Amino acid sequence: MTEHPADRAPIVLLEEVFPGDTNPYGTAFGGRILALMDRAAGLAASRFAHQNFVTASLDAVDFHAPIRQGEIAEVVAEVVYTSRHTCGIEVEVSALDKTRWERRPCCRGIMFMVAIGPDGSPRSVPPFEPSTEVDRLRWEEAAEVHLRRLQRRRARGA
Repeated sequence: MTEHPADRAPIVLLEEVFPGDTNPYGTAFGGRILALMDRAAGLAASRFAHQNFVTASLDAVDFHAPIRQGEIAEVVAEVVYTSRHTCGIEVEVSALDKTRWERRPCCRGIMFMVAIGPDGSPRSVPPFEPSTEVDRLRWEEAAEVHLRRLQRRRARGA
């Protein structure tokens, strides 16, 4: 671990959707949005634990609305759960029109990042203890998703 205090301040990424980021319908590729979510989640985990992280899983992602060419994808990532080596990150993506700058929710998901040392082995992360009802509910949701992920992994013998 580190001597720096854990910092749960959300990470916010803004990315304009250009023609090369879109499908034939003029909306952002889902994979492009997932990549932005992954980047934001990794940054949120690193800010929290002051360590390097790799993606362990991307679970419970639901797309609700597209982001159109010319709009801004706003990606907000925040640590909502921790276990021994893992940070659970809630990531929310919204579309922003450049003229009104109003948010239109597009997708949400929970990503799990594992802290790694220079040799690639897992490292401990500081614990996150929820202090509000909202934090507790988000922690419980992420804990359930994390448990399902671990059960799937054990069932596969990994």
